[in-house]
Amino acid sequence: MTEEIKINTGTRIGSMLLDHVFMTMIAVLFFIPVMINVFAGAFTISHEETSAIDFGGSFLYIGLIGFALYFCKDSINGRSLAKRITKLQVVNNLTGEAASAVRCFIRNIFCIIWPVEALVTLSNPSRRIGDLVAGTKVVNYYPALNDQPKINAGKIIVSLILAYSLMLLIVQPFKNMDSTAGGVKYVKNSYNETESKALERLYAQDSVGNYLSASVKVYDSVANEKLKYVSVIYLYKENYFDYPDRLNELEHQSLQLLYTVYPEQTFTGRAQFIYKKPNLMMSYSMRMGVKGEVLDKR
Repeated sequence: MTEEIKINTGTRIGSMLLDHVFMTMIAVLFFIPVMINVFAGAFTISHEETSAIDFGGSFLYIGLIGFALYFCKDSINGRSLAKRITKLQVVNNLTGEAASAVRCFIRNIFCIIWPVEALVTLSNPSRRIGDLVAGTKVVNYYPALNDQPKINAGKIIVSLILAYSLMLLIVQPFKNMDSTAGGVKYVKNSYNETESKALERLYAQDSVGNYLSASVKVYDSVANEKLKYVSVIYLYKENYFDYPDRLNELEHQSLQLLYTVYPEQTFTGRAQFIYKKPNLMMSYSMRMGVKGEVLDKR
């Protein structure tokens, strides 16, 4: 039996760094549709509110594939892209055979604590925390000494499914959270068209209507609270963002007009103040009513 040669610590850390760079680049490729969707959404005006985790919409599920591949990077005979460059291999700690795709998936779950794993590797290049849990180790790769098993496509597919399922489990709790910012969830089927249109007419007839138009949606119910929900999109006719004093004055007038119809303690909602022209949109939003606060500016 050939004596196992100890892995060089520098080579092992270099392999980890290369793996991280390569797999991050691959993950970014899968997130390109998400980023395109986010960019397109930046110029979309809507009454709908979504949580941060929904920023990619359905494209998020494509992006998650990139992270799933990160966990499965060693699935083909225990050798990731970086391990092929640095001539390393993940093997079963007991048998010395190439680690199965599922074992590689288990060890790579611990990439979530990558900095900790890197520190552990400094003291034990062959076995980081993930290796101890999965029953694997990293060795120098000598193809002439060991016959490599045939690639088991079934096990690789299983590991990919497990990795993707893990990503869904991580994301799902956030998806189940309130879809609106600030923990406000209005009842969609309580939409009050009559009051919505009436408030729009009020803005159009008031002097503030010379400077902006208002799109309004009023909902009669908020989950678990005896409040109405009011969403107003204020679309400025000119760019008042360059004149902060005038901008603040119009904001004050707009909200005071709203509060004459809906006293502050009777509702919650969101106000969006927007100036838009081709290839440019300036905006900020705030929570109104009993949950009043500035939400974001961009």
